[in-house]
Amino acid sequence: MSPMLTVARELEAELERAIAGEVRFDDGSRALYSTDASNYRQVPIGVVLPRDVDDLIATVDICREQDAPILPRGGGTSLAGQCCNVAVLIDCSKYLRRVLDIDPGTATARVEPGVVLDDLQRSAEPHGLMYAPDPSTHSHCTLGGMIGNNSCGVHSLVGGRTSDNVVELDVLTADGHRLRAGPSIGDELSRTVERGDWHGDVHRRLRDLRDRYGQLIRDRFPPIPRRVSGFNLDELLPEKGFNVARALTGTEGTCATVLEATVRLIPKPAHDVLVVLGFPDVFEAADAVPEILAAEPYGLEGMDDVLLEDINRKGMHPRARDVLPEGKGWLLVEFRTDTPEEAKSRAERLVRARSLRRASGRIYEAADEKRLIWGIRESGLGATAFVPGMKDTWEGWEDSAAPPERLGDYLRELRALLERYRYHGAFYGHFGDGCLHTRIDFELTTAQGVARWRSFLDEAADLCVSYGGSLSGEHGDGQSRAELLPRMFGKELVEAFREFKAIWDPGNRMNPGKVVDPAPIASNLRLGTGYAPTEPETHFRFPNEGSFSRAALRCVGVGECRRPAGGVMCPSYMVTREEKHSTRGRARMLFEMLQGDVVRNGWRDENVKEALDLCLACKGCRTECPVNVDMATYKAEFMSHYFEGRLRPLPAYAMGLIPWWARLASRVPSFANALTQTPGLSQLVKRAAGLAPQRPIPRFAPVSFTRWFRRGHRPVGYRGKVILWPDTFNNYFHPAIAAAGALALEGFGYRVVIPPRPLCCGRPLYDFGMLPLAKRFLRKVLAELRGPIRAGVSLVGLEPSCVAVFRDELTNLFPDDEDAKRLAGQSFTFAEFLEREDLDLPTLMRPALVQRHCHHASVMGFDADRSVLAKVGIDAEVLDSGCCGLAGSFGFERDKYEIAQDAGERVLFPAVREAPQGALVLADGFSCREQINHGTGRRAIHLAQVVRMAQDNERRKERFR
Repeated sequence: MSPMLTVARELEAELERAIAGEVRFDDGSRALYSTDASNYRQVPIGVVLPRDVDDLIATVDICREQDAPILPRGGGTSLAGQCCNVAVLIDCSKYLRRVLDIDPGTATARVEPGVVLDDLQRSAEPHGLMYAPDPSTHSHCTLGGMIGNNSCGVHSLVGGRTSDNVVELDVLTADGHRLRAGPSIGDELSRTVERGDWHGDVHRRLRDLRDRYGQLIRDRFPPIPRRVSGFNLDELLPEKGFNVARALTGTEGTCATVLEATVRLIPKPAHDVLVVLGFPDVFEAADAVPEILAAEPYGLEGMDDVLLEDINRKGMHPRARDVLPEGKGWLLVEFRTDTPEEAKSRAERLVRARSLRRASGRIYEAADEKRLIWGIRESGLGATAFVPGMKDTWEGWEDSAAPPERLGDYLRELRALLERYRYHGAFYGHFGDGCLHTRIDFELTTAQGVARWRSFLDEAADLCVSYGGSLSGEHGDGQSRAELLPRMFGKELVEAFREFKAIWDPGNRMNPGKVVDPAPIASNLRLGTGYAPTEPETHFRFPNEGSFSRAALRCVGVGECRRPAGGVMCPSYMVTREEKHSTRGRARMLFEMLQGDVVRNGWRDENVKEALDLCLACKGCRTECPVNVDMATYKAEFMSHYFEGRLRPLPAYAMGLIPWWARLASRVPSFANALTQTPGLSQLVKRAAGLAPQRPIPRFAPVSFTRWFRRGHRPVGYRGKVILWPDTFNNYFHPAIAAAGALALEGFGYRVVIPPRPLCCGRPLYDFGMLPLAKRFLRKVLAELRGPIRAGVSLVGLEPSCVAVFRDELTNLFPDDEDAKRLAGQSFTFAEFLEREDLDLPTLMRPALVQRHCHHASVMGFDADRSVLAKVGIDAEVLDSGCCGLAGSFGFERDKYEIAQDAGERVLFPAVREAPQGALVLADGFSCREQINHGTGRRAIHLAQVVRMAQDNERRKERFR
């Protein structure tokens, strides 16, 4: 055993004995935390998840005793490499995530370091307050991470950076000293120095540092709103109140660990209006910033036509061009006031301003339009990464800042510099603060490309400094910009930064190699000249990426999948708060698997298997991830290789082969139900199949839909033929739904047909990686339906997961098969088909609670369903509940039952329990209906049944007219 490994084992053992939290030094955990959202990768010594502040203190104490470096980390979304290091990484986001107190009187909040910003905002909102800095990662970034990075965001325009909103910090140094840091008012500094203890010594040394470098700080620190580079030594100046808490803010974990923070809140005006101004180009848009700032907006963002082109190429926000005013550069100007009249008035004055005559303007008051516009702006990173037909883009000059009054000229010169280097990148960002975001197509895998990038950085830094700007205007220096700091501050102030760190961390154990004495910019690259992933043979063809290794590289680490609530992605993370159960964590494991140095066993690696095992294959990441990571597909691919030549777990055969079992049971449904429903017998069946004893097995229908349809049904219709897909679940378990779909379509005049023999899309097979069998199933579908497919006949599916197979997996497995492409284009959900045909729908006029199937929301979208429900007269409350938790076989499996139920309890079960008895509960997915019934006792119905009820209602009305 190597000496380093021996030390790590001893450290791990000491930590496990000392703390109640989780200590993880295994290769899988180390791989999970090896990178952030930057270009860098460094494998940590181990990871600690403290349960409370005592754990946090004990961890630091033991690391000091073992002389181990420490890295306190927030949400891991940093773009400059400061969140990866060869250190003991401390992740507070799982347990230390409480808002401890909101004090409306002082407009402050007291928080633990792992609290998510949106959770703080939700706690502050009832008091009419908000936390001003709100970066685009607000749904998952932590306050500790924001304090480390000195984060900003759209509304830092009115509230300032995080450093401007820190009141007090409770911090711990690597040497074990604890300090409650804040401003020193009046004679307080002198009194503290005179104490003569460690606290006094620290304040004395900070005062001496301030006195020696004070004038240089005043001369060299650019007086701009987004100076985030360097340490906040200006906060030690007398005119700033010698504020130690604010000086520590933005030190990126290099000086101390935050145990608790008190932060300032500001009033949140109740009404907002958004103005978008379109200019001939982004440079003229930036030129107009000073004049618009005079109108005192609440937010002022900018973006260029390159961003819009990237959005268009990726098929994001298809209405973007339609809703924006004419132009090739846009400013988004937000006004927030206490009354809607004042907000509207200020917006109208701006649009009418004669000095802005070259701009076209539009005012947005509707909530959905404002959400769309902000969505366009916030999609910047996702829209500009991995654009089809374009080179890959990376951070590396991501967030420079200039004085707002000089932003236009800075952008012109920066664009010229990019063109000289033959680089491409969109311009967008916080223009009101002079902060620019851009991802650039650097070549980071060849020596020549890395050298060219490094040369560009020197020129870009000099350009930024020449404008009085900051190398970083939001994301910090880390490793990405720290080596350039002498160009901005000069050698003397960089030495002052070194002295400041030494006061707090004399042993250099806090995040070493970042900001102060940094590792070279071109070292520790996640790619670099040594990047050579294995290229395995795969079942899926990954047409959007070209290979599995490219697919594994797609995640850029922004961490949108780490949202604790909202949307579909990522249900297991929402329950466990585990990095390995996020899309990002799983993508990292696959990336590391292909590198082979930490995760070493390829397709058979247990660390990867463990990370993927709790993926519900909801497909939420396919749509909601900013770069469209498709983890459900990656999981299916991995599992197919992991189990190749091996026996799979029992549920794979019980649930994965359900099409065969169901077909067999349909011949003797009474006998099958006796086995699965009789107490005692059913428990034996569940135990033999590896199923959860608490989960009821669905009852087989006495007569399948296909048998009912063929036995006495005579297809009629005058509108044309449509194939109704008899999926396994509605055919054998819920035939009344399939019958309602058939009768409803016939009621609209269609000739409904079904396939002449049993077919299956293979949906249950993907979760267990049974891809060869799934491909056999799909080949049979294509062969059987070739005639109607080529004739252009539409296929309507009632089970969303089956339609998703035809729209997604089918073309990924058979990208060159023209019939597969045709079937994908001709397959529709029930609502999509009704919308496409533009039918005159009957009305029912009922309230309803609606649970979206996750594949429905993620692959097909839910707009058609909303429209159909509205036309039918359903007053629908569509839940933002994400995946129901059952997810096909997932919630049936013994070891996953608790996770499944916890997922349901987040939003879905409480909402259904509280719904009035007269309200309909709608769920198109079989899993959703089963989960709702099991978790609440309520029975959910399908949209086809609602439409059929409406048809019957119309017929009754006609009868009495």
